[in-house]
Amino acid sequence: MSTRPKVLFVCVGNGGKSQMAAALATKHAGDALEIHSAGTKPGTKLNAQSMEAISEVGADMSGDHPKGIDPQLLREVDRVVILGSDAQLELPDDARGTLERWVTDEPSERGIDGIERMRLVRDDINARVHKLVSELTGN
Repeated sequence: MSTRPKVLFVCVGNGGKSQMAAALATKHAGDALEIHSAGTKPGTKLNAQSMEAISEVGADMSGDHPKGIDPQLLREVDRVVILGSDAQLELPDDARGTLERWVTDEPSERGIDGIERMRLVRDDINARVHKLVSELTGN
């Protein structure tokens, strides 16, 4: 039985934001946390611009793929983080962890698109992940 805190990052498609958060958390926490990501309506592939933006900061999400939420995992994790305002999820009554939502920066609302948009999204998620990793690992 693992004693490492478990974190599940969730977005709608599990091809962008939640995968970025998981990759950044893995980079910052190493083996100190058990990291998972999932989508409420998983897509079929990872977002190429998300992968590029993540690789620029030394993290890697290229080996993963979009997946749905495992109900058992949802009960077992210590923290569920929903990224963005679109994904809807409630914890089951017997879940042991807590749920929080990060309403992340959305540069497209300011007319910023493409890789520049993805870098801003990455930087916002990265700052939040840093704080979460510190909180859960005590570092």
